[in-house]
Amino acid sequence: MIRLLGLYRLPPLENQPAAALPQSGVADFAAPALRDYFELTKPRITLLVVISTAVGYCFGIEAHVRVAALLNVLFSTAMLAAGTATLNQWYERDIDARMNRTKIRPIPAGSISAERALVFGVVLCVLALIDLAVFTNLLAVSLGFLTSFTYLFIYTPMKRRGPSCTTVGAIPGAMPPLIGFAAASGHLTAEAWILFGMIFLWQFPHFHAIAWIYREDYARGDIKMLAVVQPNGKALSRQIIVTLCLLIPVTIAPVFFAMAGTIYAIAALLLGIGFLVIGWEMCLHRDYAHARRLLLTSVMYLPLLFAFLVLDNPRFSLWH
Repeated sequence: MIRLLGLYRLPPLENQPAAALPQSGVADFAAPALRDYFELTKPRITLLVVISTAVGYCFGIEAHVRVAALLNVLFSTAMLAAGTATLNQWYERDIDARMNRTKIRPIPAGSISAERALVFGVVLCVLALIDLAVFTNLLAVSLGFLTSFTYLFIYTPMKRRGPSCTTVGAIPGAMPPLIGFAAASGHLTAEAWILFGMIFLWQFPHFHAIAWIYREDYARGDIKMLAVVQPNGKALSRQIIVTLCLLIPVTIAPVFFAMAGTIYAIAALLLGIGFLVIGWEMCLHRDYAHARRLLLTSVMYLPLLFAFLVLDNPRFSLWH
């Protein structure tokens, strides 16, 4: 699922040899610490998955928010995101062992065996889907299953094949608000797809900034990101600018569907222009400092946009 929110860490790349991958079946079977399992769930990613699901749920309800139902949906979605993240690390454990930024993750570091991680991830995903099936509806369950399936069985293998993986990966990355909306209403409307479009487009500058910062590391892992396949950065720059330009009208669209009012429109326009300026500067310079600035801007942009969107909605706004 999506890799989001302003809690991103940016450890410096070090000229150290990649950690050796534990031999199959020889990983330490001593009971791993709870913090190792917690790390497998990628809590920063899971947190924004929960936030974006909550936004979708709030716009899917037709009356007042039912707190118990909302909390249950968020819990289920958090489990699904955590399980998917765990299975992704299980699948990519050989890649993670070769990359400086990922070799300290629990599986390549040897603190959790691949077998235990696989069981943990499968259990989380199954429990999440069962919970959604019992307490929501078939559409929400189907969207949850499709999100994990697309991420694990289409996007993850494509990362080793070509740069189109970024576009494919942006689809499951933008699904959480659809899950929340469907859980609340049992159907999807234009409002749900606007939320999907916002996150879908946002991911391109976000991911490309990460890929540019870690392009040498991705090359070591044989991950075919655009920054690796076309290292001059021209194609990557085009995608950043095009998606940032498209993001502005998509984020203004909620105003025309009565999802928000003037305050949100002004905020969305200013945030979008600022995001575009930062992206333009990164594309001009194509260096670490500007890529990092774009990444940090991206992780602040989306939560701020969501905050204005929810606060300026007439049904549950503090400003109306």
